[in-house]
Amino acid sequence: ARVAFKPTSSILTLRQTVTRDGAETDLRTRGRHDPCVALRGVPVVEAMAACVLADAMLRHRAQVG
Repeated sequence: ARVAFKPTSSILTLRQTVTRDGAETDLRTRGRHDPCVALRGVPVVEAMAACVLADAMLRHRAQVG
């Protein structure tokens, strides 16, 4: 099976956050800092496929008896 992923985007809007000292501050991303989600994609696809197959099996068992 083939799977495609949409790249995650950097959020360029101003956001409120808290520093390590607990002080409130504003944070704005500058530039493009898009993470690579391909490394986490395989386990996510495998887990979702397992959920879909388990759901189909339970639905079949509920209908057949």
